[in-house]
Amino acid sequence: MSIPLKKIYITRKISDVGLSLLKNKGFELDISIKDRPLSKRELVKALKKKPYDGVLSLLTDTIDGEVFDAVPSAKIFANYAVGFNNVNLDEAKKRGITITNTPGALTEAVAEHTIALMFAVVKRVVEGDTYLRKGKYKGWGPELFLGEELQGKVLGILGAGRIGGRVAEIAGKGLGMSVIYYDIKKSEEFEKATGGAFRGTPEEVLKEADVVSIHVPLLPTTTHLMNAERLALMKKSAYLLNTSRGPVIDEKALVETLQKNVIRGAGLDVFENEPKLAKGLAKLPNVVITPHTASATRSARDGMAKLVAENLIAFFEGKTPPNKVS
Repeated sequence: MSIPLKKIYITRKISDVGLSLLKNKGFELDISIKDRPLSKRELVKALKKKPYDGVLSLLTDTIDGEVFDAVPSAKIFANYAVGFNNVNLDEAKKRGITITNTPGALTEAVAEHTIALMFAVVKRVVEGDTYLRKGKYKGWGPELFLGEELQGKVLGILGAGRIGGRVAEIAGKGLGMSVIYYDIKKSEEFEKATGGAFRGTPEEVLKEADVVSIHVPLLPTTTHLMNAERLALMKKSAYLLNTSRGPVIDEKALVETLQKNVIRGAGLDVFENEPKLAKGLAKLPNVVITPHTASATRSARDGMAKLVAENLIAFFEGKTPPNKVS
């Protein structure tokens, strides 16, 4: 089906897989030449230049009423991300604007990265690497960088969606960990795939788990889901992992928790005020940090680009986009 010429603004270059799909359908693409997130002012200014029919946004773009008003001709904002906490859905609904996202394409990448963080912090990989590179290694010792074995330990999952389910499946079937989980409701699909046992509150998971992995969307109800009080419920020997969204953890409280050895360690890929880190976090030896790269595989990025393009194409062909959020 041919699509009348449509102008799309893209806030940052994505994989050619998606761009080619759009170009082959005859879309006119304007791509930001700045290889960085645009400020609100820059984004608004760019959108006012043409009567764009749609916008391809990234998770680093704040899409709100001011942005919608800058380009009233655009009736779809296709978000290149699984989450959509960067988009004001209420404002979009008021204006009759369709919002889409790109779930599924990065499940495996993020799940594997979560497991990598777990190994890195539990096995003290980064600590040992740093120690060796600084020339401190003088030979093998029976007490040198003692870590933990994961077999038989309890993995607690907060958020039983695609990624949480895959993490639990790898840990349970591959590492011999027991799995417990909390979500707003029980998931037969999760339990069938992982053998996981439901717990009625986050607190129950935190008290029981040896490793807690967070996989919830960022919502008002999940902001600071892990606060000082909940962190204090975890075992002193436990580890916390987060590859979801930074603000689900009170980062200042986490730093204090780690400094006081209330828990043993943490592995983080996302941060509360990216790209800034809470004061003291980067200096802690018992935390492994990566720069929001859990989904950074070629396969995942190509998959996301394909999905975001398919959402735009479907919309302008008069169909319901496959990943419509609102």
